[in-house]
Amino acid sequence: MTRDAAIEGLPFRKMHGLGNDFVVLDARARPLELSTGQVQAIADRRRGIGCDQILIIEPAQNDGDAFMAVRNADGGVSPSCGNGARCVAAVLMDDLGKDDVVLETLAGPVSAKRVGDLVSVDMGPAKLDWQDIPLAMDENTEHLDLVVGKLSNPVAVSMGNPHVVFFVDDVDDVDLEDVGPTIEKNALFPNRTNVEVAQVLSRDHVRMRVWERGAGITQACGTGACAVGVAAVRRNLTDRTVTVTLDGGDLEIEWREDGHVIMTGPAAETYSGVLDRGVLA
Repeated sequence: MTRDAAIEGLPFRKMHGLGNDFVVLDARARPLELSTGQVQAIADRRRGIGCDQILIIEPAQNDGDAFMAVRNADGGVSPSCGNGARCVAAVLMDDLGKDDVVLETLAGPVSAKRVGDLVSVDMGPAKLDWQDIPLAMDENTEHLDLVVGKLSNPVAVSMGNPHVVFFVDDVDDVDLEDVGPTIEKNALFPNRTNVEVAQVLSRDHVRMRVWERGAGITQACGTGACAVGVAAVRRNLTDRTVTVTLDGGDLEIEWREDGHVIMTGPAAETYSGVLDRGVLA
């Protein structure tokens, strides 16, 4: 049996968190291995289902409720995904009849709970050391020596995946389509990086746009919003709890005194179906 035939007829959910969209696959009952080509085919917005990331729910490896594997639209692996964690947590809470779950990820365990109609996720501690981002050399992560076009002096943060945050006067004046790929692949970031531009509106409100590693411009990025909240506090631009407005809507971000970052926002299912061999061709 070919790899394509093995996953033909596999159920999927199309979900999104503020327009950051996902194809969610359940591999708890049987193992699922997707090739780079299969990921790209499913994520293709013209010939496939279309998504920013594919989220695969796998059996827990330790004490969590399940393991969440994340594949970017280009086929690459991502250690974690904030908006995706809310979506998978919502699925698991419905399946298990619980109001709180623990997701295992390559970046570590993520706990989630219902908050009314929203899902709140403890994304764990932000990592700020240059080796944790990681950077290619020892630099002050609060003020990186990096200039790309009009962008300069960013903050580097790891939320289990690398982020670089540029504070600007107007996020809509930044041509992310142009500078995003250049910054993502800059030699300073050996594992590439996600790129955020952020505009501080007040002590409790920030506007941001994002270029996601392996996906390009997206409507929202949960770990990116967390990174922006952390970066703004490090620069003393905001308080520790902020509303982050993305292209797709608002997330509430709190960087607690213990270092953990709490993200609260919606998770929605758009439709469901089964994978067809035509999608994978």
